[in-house]
Amino acid sequence: QVQLVESGGGLVQAGGSARLSCAASGLTFSRGWFRQAPGKDREIVAAINWSGGITYYADSVKGRFTISRDNAKNTVYLQMNSLKPEDTAVYYCAADTIRSMGYRDSDFGSWGQGTQVTVSS
Repeated sequence: QVQLVESGGGLVQAGGSARLSCAASGLTFSRGWFRQAPGKDREIVAAINWSGGITYYADSVKGRFTISRDNAKNTVYLQMNSLKPEDTAVYYCAADTIRSMGYRDSDFGSWGQGTQVTVSS
């Protein structure tokens, strides 16, 4: 698998925006973003296939978050707009070097260290 390094996040006011980035050390196919809030299970936020032609979003973020990728830089992005306090969580980047697309934790073989996003009301 590959090493993943996340950046972005931090403290954001409700209604604001933030962008997360995740750089991979090598070639990847499926990429995804997950999040875990305190006391809750980790959940998928968004996923994207190799070409960027297929994307998936959790219902809770549809219309507000956008996942994209730059394969020349081995980097995936998560643009988060209209943030809400309930978006507060540790966000994890995920990647897989075999699957073309993933939707579950078990679909991804590589994980980032996580980055905190806190949305204040």
